[in-house]
Amino acid sequence: MPAVAEAKLTVREVTQRLFQLAPGARADLGGQDLRSLDLSGLDFRRARLAGSDLFGADLVRADLSGTDLHGARLDRAVIIGTDFSGADLSDATLLLPSAVSSLSYDASEAPRFRNANLARAVIVAHLSGADMRGADLTAAVFNYADMRGTLMTTLRTELFGCDLTGAILRHTDLTGIVLRFAKLRHADLTGAVLVNVDLSKADLTAADLSEADLTGVDFDGAILTGVKGLESARGLALAHNLDKAVR
Repeated sequence: MPAVAEAKLTVREVTQRLFQLAPGARADLGGQDLRSLDLSGLDFRRARLAGSDLFGADLVRADLSGTDLHGARLDRAVIIGTDFSGADLSDATLLLPSAVSSLSYDASEAPRFRNANLARAVIVAHLSGADMRGADLTAAVFNYADMRGTLMTTLRTELFGCDLTGAILRHTDLTGIVLRFAKLRHADLTGAVLVNVDLSKADLTAADLSEADLTGVDFDGAILTGVKGLESARGLALAHNLDKAVR
């Protein structure tokens, strides 16, 4: 858990810091306690939030594009329509954030992580339809074991229909996550662990699967046109529905 400031900031204080900046200045909110604050709609593009605790914060439609969020805690935050494009989220945690407002899917509500740095981030969330084009997800963690009493609950991520075109997933452990209908065109999955991943109807055109572990992957209806590295991939013989993939 990141270190936090001694006194918790109020929404008013955060807003003042953002809107009273001198030209070219940057609001330093790094390491601050921003838990459960209503920060919806705010423009954080000139702010630094590295190491801040944003547990349960309302970030609906907030603009965090290009913001330094290295090591920040975004667990249980509300990120409906939030823009993280180009942000540094390396080593951050996003455990069970709220990314939708209802059971019905609305693409306009999906958060945006285009070209964001999510290296080593811990992401356990339902992020259906999220824009992750060009995102760096190297060594990101998508499975999280939570010990509660004598029971261990394993939480998994769902990236149904996400756009991961050109994303970097080198040596990333994606075991068991849902990538149905995801766009993984030109994605770098070199050495990635895809054990038991649902890739049905996913588009992997020109993706690189060199040395990836494909044990138990469901390829039903997946597009594998121009895929690289299948000859060096592991576990391909144990994949499911490879004969139903488009090649």
